Amino acid sequence: MSDSDPQLTLYRLQACPFCERVVRVLNELGLSYQSRFVEPMHSDRNVVKRISGKRSVPAIVDENTGVTMSESANIVEYLQSTYGEGGAA
Repeated sequence: MSDSDPQLTLYRLQACPFCERVVRVLNELGLSYQSRFVEPMHSDRNVVKRISGKRSVPAIVDENTGVTMSESANIVEYLQSTYGEGGAA
């Protein structure tokens, strides 16, 4: 496995403000990630339910740490505490 393979996968919706918040933090931290766009219909988001136990987005899978989570505020906090340099501004 090379360093260029993204170890983070973000499950998101097009034009979702919560998803965009996570994208902004990923970009600010310079993290490479893979975007997976999910079904707009909440009831059709089975792939997200399989990985996170919920159908809500955003959801993130971090292969580096084995962490899977949803809720944008939790994801942002996790990314900053895991990959930020002491809360990089």
